[in-house]
Amino acid sequence: MISIDRRLVREIDWVLLGLVLLQSLIGVFFIYSSSRFLAGDFYVRQLVWIGISLAVLVFVVAVDYKFFVSLAPYFYVLIAAVLAATLFFARIVAGTRSWITLGLMRLQPSELAKIVMILVFARLFAEYKSPMLTLPRTLWALAIAGLPMLLIVLQPDLGTAMTFAAVVGGAFLLAGLKRKTIALFVVVGLLGGVGVWNLALKDYQKRRITTLVNPQGDPRGSGYQVIQSRIAIGSGGFSGTGFMKGTQSQLRFLPARHTDFIFSVIGEEAGFLGVFAVAALYLALLARMFLSVAAARDRAGVYIVFMASLLIAFQFLVNIMMVVGLFPVVGITLPFLSYGGSSLLASFAACGLVLNVKMRRFANV
Repeated sequence: MISIDRRLVREIDWVLLGLVLLQSLIGVFFIYSSSRFLAGDFYVRQLVWIGISLAVLVFVVAVDYKFFVSLAPYFYVLIAAVLAATLFFARIVAGTRSWITLGLMRLQPSELAKIVMILVFARLFAEYKSPMLTLPRTLWALAIAGLPMLLIVLQPDLGTAMTFAAVVGGAFLLAGLKRKTIALFVVVGLLGGVGVWNLALKDYQKRRITTLVNPQGDPRGSGYQVIQSRIAIGSGGFSGTGFMKGTQSQLRFLPARHTDFIFSVIGEEAGFLGVFAVAALYLALLARMFLSVAAARDRAGVYIVFMASLLIAFQFLVNIMMVVGLFPVVGITLPFLSYGGSSLLASFAACGLVLNVKMRRFANV
């Protein structure tokens, strides 16, 4: 149900919204710089996606979040069905079946699944009053999270699956997971990791992980992206080489420079000053989001704000670690800055949920 009026508009966190738009526009500038020699006008597409994402954010803000939470089971069934259909009908792009075509646009359903799970877990734990999760409730929540996550792993999309797991894990901790259960999860996770390594990971994915230890071991193969990324960031120095003057990006040594490695382009062309400015904007945005948890008027709002904030924070942290060689290259984009419509749409929707909860903090529960 739509319930927005002048009083609610006055409660919108315009600073948070401004930070989101500013980061997105900074992304457009560096997408233009890094992709201007590529066919496709990626910066124009990104501007179009910003417009679409902003419209979605406005819609998300206009509808009371409790209405979205009430529809969470239906969203869950829908996204699970779409993810399952993607495995059979989607075209293979970059070795994964992750994309569906909608007219002139391509959409990645797994990105939207993150938003759906935020609403699902908000509904699941909103009425749960116990300070600690019981075993039946834990197993039930795991089963709910496990189905879409399995479908994402089967695509296979390791990066999105990791983000998915981090957000769901945050919800479990917030709900009061017992220490013994956490220890059990760690053991199961380690055993599962061994199984995934031996049975599920493809050779190129294994090489990406081993490259983390020694990227120079395969400088022309799995280590190439990390090596070029480090060179790009290092060559930027204090003030950078200048807009559209980076050698690694302009001479196309750096792969995925307008998507996963956009931060490397910023480091090369804007130097330490640019990196510091972008990081400061992110920290301001994340601080604004996480502090909004205290403004939630009910438990559902607390879960929504916390999980949405964790989603942005996790992707930011992993992407930065990835481009500097401290984490395997797993295909996690930098929120708002990287090229990609689905990622941008999900990030705007997450921030829209935070704005939604915060602006209704004085409404009657």
